[in-house]
Amino acid sequence: MDAEVQPADPDNMEQVVIGIENQEENSTYTVDEALVKMGFGKFQACVLAYAGMGWISEAMEMMLLSFVGPAVQSLWGLSPKQESLITTAVFVGMLVGTYSWGIMSDNYGRRKGFLVTAVVTFVAGFLSAFAPNYYFLIIFRCLVGLGLGGGPVLSSWFLEFIPAPNRGVWMVIFSAFWSVGTVLEAALAWLVMPRRGWRWLLALSSLPSLLLLLFYRMTPESPRYLCLKGRTAEARLILEKIAKINGTPLPSGDLVSDRERELETRCSIINKY
Repeated sequence: MDAEVQPADPDNMEQVVIGIENQEENSTYTVDEALVKMGFGKFQACVLAYAGMGWISEAMEMMLLSFVGPAVQSLWGLSPKQESLITTAVFVGMLVGTYSWGIMSDNYGRRKGFLVTAVVTFVAGFLSAFAPNYYFLIIFRCLVGLGLGGGPVLSSWFLEFIPAPNRGVWMVIFSAFWSVGTVLEAALAWLVMPRRGWRWLLALSSLPSLLLLLFYRMTPESPRYLCLKGRTAEARLILEKIAKINGTPLPSGDLVSDRERELETRCSIINKY
């Protein structure tokens, strides 16, 4: 407090205590402030594992192109230009998906955003294994790229549960899952390609996306997104769940969005003058 505090006499002590209690009751906090107070705990570790599986899935779907391309070229007698078009189709799909899924997640929620991307990636990736010819393979791999373009939605969802001061560190740790995915894909190709062929590799590489769908019901919506949409009651329930799992308390007061906090700050500055 900037104002000088005058000593209170015993007769007015009860009024001072009541005033402090009223101030605490009227205090507010944002999602970021709640996350900082709760810290990184068991809940965030589970979120990291789920989002990391999605990142592993993306890495495997990208890495398999270097193994499938030569095999398909030999089987179907493709030219180098035709083989490179398989990879190009994936990146074209990613270009469209990155823009589309971002808009969808902002309008309908982070959970719905990465749910749709996981469905598209898994279904298209699995159907790629049954492509009857080169043209169907191009179409399916383009759809896989469309799903892979939603990868930033999953990473954004993960970071919105991480305390702000630690986000840089945990983003680096999260990025390490990509390396895990590339190593797993190389090992899978080494085991599967000589015995079962490229179709089995495509089918097995789509399984990490299936795991995302199996555990989807356990994932909560981002409380930050809920606050931005004015659904603070739902956001508070999620924060209470995080606090319970982590074994830490929530800040006292009412949950407000960043916009409401900014408005409060502006009003307080105006009132001072």
